[in-house]
Amino acid sequence: MSKLTIVAEPDSPFIDMTRDFDAPRELLLRAHTDPDLVQQWLGPRKYEMVIDHYDARDGGTYRYIHRDDDGHAYAFHGVFHGEPTVDGMVQTFEFEGAPGHVSLDAITFEDLGGGRTRIMVHSVHQSVVARDAMADSGMASGIDDAYARLDELVERLASPVA
Repeated sequence: MSKLTIVAEPDSPFIDMTRDFDAPRELLLRAHTDPDLVQQWLGPRKYEMVIDHYDARDGGTYRYIHRDDDGHAYAFHGVFHGEPTVDGMVQTFEFEGAPGHVSLDAITFEDLGGGRTRIMVHSVHQSVVARDAMADSGMASGIDDAYARLDELVERLASPVA
């Protein structure tokens, strides 16, 4: 399993994340745009995920909720900008528990050859304070867990059915 790298430079509103996957870009794009697949990997495995709606196309919107065992709900929503392709996708991201703090996320799928892909996420926040709040929210462990789940999903999808 590849290691997640997160960079958040001081005094900068950006968070950059990078991780390699043993999967082709086409499969990773599908895992990011098909709501049935998104529901299987996005977010920490300790939460149940419910997708309210997920329309991964230019101008399409999404909303999903993570629920913990105690019944707490954490909802997120955003808008897709431009058509998602094997090169990447762009979307806004907003945690409904902190309304008005919207980030713009550009996701790039870099072909590493041999069926391997590097996912790079460049997340632009409205301020350094907002960026720091996101970074301090447990984001790193949540993304690391989600990407481990994505590894498991693409392995299942790539395996031939017996």
